[in-house]
Amino acid sequence: MTRRRVFVTGLGFVSPHGDDPDAVFERICAAESVVRAHRLESLAWAEDPVPMARADFDPGDRIPKIQRIFMSRAGQMAVTAGYDALVRAGLPTDGSGVDDMGVYLGHGLGGSEILEDGYRTHFTRQRRFKPTTVPLIMTNGPTSHVSMRFRMLGPTLTYSNACASSAAAIGEAFRAIRDGYLERAVAGGTEAQLNEGAVAAWIMLGVLAKGSGEDAASACRPFDVDRRGFVLGEGAVMLILESEDAVRERGATPLGEIVGYASASDGHNLTEPHVDGQARAMRLSLADAGLDPECVGYVNAHATGTQVGDMVEVDAIRQVFGAHAGSLLVSATKGLHGHLIGAAAALEGALTLMALKQGRVPPTGNLRSPDPALDLDCVPGQAREVPDLEYALSNSFAFGGTNASLVMRRVDGRP
Repeated sequence: MTRRRVFVTGLGFVSPHGDDPDAVFERICAAESVVRAHRLESLAWAEDPVPMARADFDPGDRIPKIQRIFMSRAGQMAVTAGYDALVRAGLPTDGSGVDDMGVYLGHGLGGSEILEDGYRTHFTRQRRFKPTTVPLIMTNGPTSHVSMRFRMLGPTLTYSNACASSAAAIGEAFRAIRDGYLERAVAGGTEAQLNEGAVAAWIMLGVLAKGSGEDAASACRPFDVDRRGFVLGEGAVMLILESEDAVRERGATPLGEIVGYASASDGHNLTEPHVDGQARAMRLSLADAGLDPECVGYVNAHATGTQVGDMVEVDAIRQVFGAHAGSLLVSATKGLHGHLIGAAAALEGALTLMALKQGRVPPTGNLRSPDPALDLDCVPGQAREVPDLEYALSNSFAFGGTNASLVMRRVDGRP
């Protein structure tokens, strides 16, 4: 089977840093944290405010008001990001000329705010659920709404693998185009679970960082000796993927190229990461791209800022890259925008593409006292100029032991 080249031609953002990809990248490179402390009224037992990163989001005229009735917040974010990605790619948003496109979307928890409201109404007010409850909480709802809004009639698939969800979505869309099943796809992720019930559950899992006032902005500290967990974020990021023929046919200018993808499982523990599974995903993704480890100059790490998770990922990087690990740049941005769960890989993959395009690697947010046990170049402080950067790898590792890695390449001009 002939393997075709796959390019990214458009990005759409709904993120805690805003909706303009270039502006978001600048703010990330400036190490600007948008994490803030929020006090949730029903969580008085939690005592302290909860650091999180909310998206200032308004779909505007991109979604007709009548359609919003059947969309969760995550669904509205997905459609909005999809709309912007199509516009930036120079593709129509009215359904004309994109009917053969596929939709590949990663999503973690479904319309959790809808389910929370329904249960509250049912159990405390003894009233019936709304008739729209089931359509609104379906995990595949956002994917379907993107398909319907833009009349995309190719495969419409949802991947729900916790924090690796949108890496799987992008990777499987990449494979479908590379192997000749599709010419174009919109791929990415969406997540909106900053409602009180979901946040309460995350608090009890013991993985969220604490912080109030000014300290909230730096609560999540990947690779830092004082790292203490992650903070939740929300948003949606969509990528337009196209075959080389499709790009040439319409004279589009790519933002970058996806050249490899692989997924591997830990088979170990539901919440504890394992070095072998993570190393396997990275190694297989490089093999899929046909690259030696020495070709990669930057790894966008999954690093959530937990004591165990960051150490396991660094050990996996050392295992895969060997002596070259000392020459790699490795950075994590979750401390600045929060952990978007099902949309995390899409946001971080898009930032990786932009790092390649601009020759500039974003810093690890809030890295003030690097852990000497994690002796890689984790880009503390500020962005690093790397004009000759050609290949980068983006990691996404999830609860449940699902690991996924995407390999990307810089593209200068048109193919």
